[in-house]
Amino acid sequence: MKIKAFLVVLVLFTGTLFSQTVQSPSEFLGYEIGSRFTRHHRVVDYFQYVSKTLSNVKMEKYGETNEHRPLYLSYISSQENINNLDQIRKNNLSQSGIVSGNATNKKAIVWLSYNVHGNEASSTEASMLTLYELVTNKKDWLENTIVIIDPCINPDGRDRYVNWYNQVKSTPFNVDQNAKEHSEPWPGGRPNHYLFDLNRDWAWVTQVESAQRIKMYNKWMPHIHVDFHEQYINNPYYFAPAAEPFHEIITDWQRDFQTQIGKNHAKYFDKEGWLYFTKESFDLLYPSYGDTYPTYMGAIGMTYEQAGHGMAGLGINTDEGEVLTLKDRAIHHMTTGLSTVEISSQNAEKLNIEFKKFFNNTGLNYKSYVLKNDNEDKMNRLKTLLDKHEIKYEYATNGSVKGYNYRNQKNEKFDVSANDLVIHTNQPKGKMVKVLFEPNAKLADSLTYDITAWSLPYAHGINAIASTSQVNSSVKSKKYTFDNVEDKTAYAYISKWNSIDDATFLADLLKNDIIPRFSQKAFSADGKSYKEGTLIILRNDNRNDDFDAKLIKVADRNMRQLTAVSTGFSQSGVDFGSASVKPINKQKIAVISGKATSSLSFGEVWHFFETQLKYPITNINSDNFSYTDLSKYDVIIMPSGYYNSVLNKSTLEKVKKWIRSGGTLIAIGNAVNSFANKDGFSLKKKTSEHKADNKNDNLTPFADRERKSVANLITGSIFKSTLDNTHPLAFGYGKEYFSLKLGGTSYEYLKNGYNVGYFNENTKNVSGYAGSKAVKNVPESLFIGEQPIGNGSVVYMVDNPLFRAFWENGKLFVANAVFLLNSDKLK
Repeated sequence: MKIKAFLVVLVLFTGTLFSQTVQSPSEFLGYEIGSRFTRHHRVVDYFQYVSKTLSNVKMEKYGETNEHRPLYLSYISSQENINNLDQIRKNNLSQSGIVSGNATNKKAIVWLSYNVHGNEASSTEASMLTLYELVTNKKDWLENTIVIIDPCINPDGRDRYVNWYNQVKSTPFNVDQNAKEHSEPWPGGRPNHYLFDLNRDWAWVTQVESAQRIKMYNKWMPHIHVDFHEQYINNPYYFAPAAEPFHEIITDWQRDFQTQIGKNHAKYFDKEGWLYFTKESFDLLYPSYGDTYPTYMGAIGMTYEQAGHGMAGLGINTDEGEVLTLKDRAIHHMTTGLSTVEISSQNAEKLNIEFKKFFNNTGLNYKSYVLKNDNEDKMNRLKTLLDKHEIKYEYATNGSVKGYNYRNQKNEKFDVSANDLVIHTNQPKGKMVKVLFEPNAKLADSLTYDITAWSLPYAHGINAIASTSQVNSSVKSKKYTFDNVEDKTAYAYISKWNSIDDATFLADLLKNDIIPRFSQKAFSADGKSYKEGTLIILRNDNRNDDFDAKLIKVADRNMRQLTAVSTGFSQSGVDFGSASVKPINKQKIAVISGKATSSLSFGEVWHFFETQLKYPITNINSDNFSYTDLSKYDVIIMPSGYYNSVLNKSTLEKVKKWIRSGGTLIAIGNAVNSFANKDGFSLKKKTSEHKADNKNDNLTPFADRERKSVANLITGSIFKSTLDNTHPLAFGYGKEYFSLKLGGTSYEYLKNGYNVGYFNENTKNVSGYAGSKAVKNVPESLFIGEQPIGNGSVVYMVDNPLFRAFWENGKLFVANAVFLLNSDKLK
């Protein structure tokens, strides 16, 4: 009986062992990791297989991409922790004050994010290796650690890269840098479907991947977050600690633990003789990265960069004559990922203690930010963004507050009403509030990796004040209401024009074959005043029986308040039959894409029309532009790019002929330079009057050259411009605009045209870094202008108004240029 009982126990034990046996990625996939790229669906298959095989691994779908690929998180820990996963999550949130209670948490929460850039593809391969090692050889670390793995943040970009590479690669792979497999075609696999850089979108949440991920991130608020990347092939491996500048809210603990983590990685890299570097290139300032956003949310946020990138393929010869392989790259990423989990497990209690301390916001200078609600649409867009980050806001009480006025950069009193928004820093995410709303981020070092200004009041075009005292407020909700009713006796319906939501409404009208007009001059009707740009929908233009019902349906869908009027006779200003009340036709729009354009800038235009205006465009490849029949289009948009190979002499003549016939050409960013100093175009590049400053540049010590060169740069700095808001390009704006300037190139005022937006002689940057030499060219330069040519126009947008889709206040310029400028002209 004892022998029989022993055999039963042995069988049960053996069965348990077999039930816990899990295949390695190579065994499951049928090939060695690194010998080929794994398509996204097979990566998902492996993670699902492990979660179904092991009960201490949990898989959760959190979203889907534009191309309908699934987005997953995998939770890996001990069985006990997995059984109590939601309670551990809530305990952690309680420490930050996000949920009520005084719960404590002693588990480290480590989030590992892979492949945010699709063609930095080794990290997703590494995610599978890391998962396998954690559940087999490193299980002890999981006793006090929750590991969250996102195996691929950007599946659309990854599969774009992998599919291309599999089509063109040699067998065996060719390590020659000149081989086709090392030269990705435009736009490359780096961005997502809409060609956005998802690693610049954490704070702005303009993309579906970001929105779905941020929801999950805020549900967990991990203690450690790692963003796995690749850099160019001749750089070795980069890991923490990060480079200066660090944002001032980053704590000494966050800095110190980055160094501890880096030393732990170095231990493993030193053992293998692998090259690495730290404290260079990758700083912690711009808030929308996968390392900075988590850092400003209390985590230790880090970027790890492996040599490789889209150029590397399965293997490539570096300039040093070594063969860099996908297998090596994946193992390096696996090593740092495991090392991160190891040191987090060893410091789980300390991580929780310091995480809790981070959310003490008593030391912040500004206690409240008050935003004037002069435009309900703009305010609603800002509130939507705050809601995504779960940042709390309230409403002001009537009276006045004193503080720093964003509009004039002075400390003064500010009258407020019950409609004005108040965001306090005395809330769990108060440090993130400071980062997003501070008028001017403190910059410890001018050598930065990205833009240096992003303050949300400027980006959204909302006047604001920052107060060092906590402003009185209430939590009473203010909801935008509207009430549209059919009025079959109405002569016309009127709708305002001062936000991008109005442009979306206009686009919907045109798609539904409703003909609108807009007024070029102010007027008043039925005791109400209306500004330039106001939409007027006349019954005379829309003689369908269902006109009223159809119009009301479109207005309701877009939450636009219509005002019905019984006469076209205005109390003041133009009447509705005036030549200044112009029809808006259904514009046919072409956008240039392809290798002459910046893929990011094209993506911004594409995303703007397709997801915000929801209005059709035609995408024309720059290689085909010279023989495209331009007469099919009313508007051509040239995203930022380099068009020397496209705009030769004959093509420029073709473009000018099309413009003369009534076309509108819109040049954005660097595309503007394609017309500077060219025959027939009045745009002139502004040359520096300070050349004497450069005479001793060759005497600058070599070690100081990089730092001195930034004097010629403007790295995302905000400048105040003056607007002529009587011009259709500026309808819906006030007399000033805060522009995000992304480069040091400036242009003279137009001598033959309209300087609609410009920087006057007293212009200074109000936020962010601007090089001492570059900034001298900004005063008396153009921001946005129109040059009429024949019946059409060229619109020069020197500063990109659609930048990363987060500069909300610039978007109406593009809508104005497309729909209001020459729309009434028959082509």
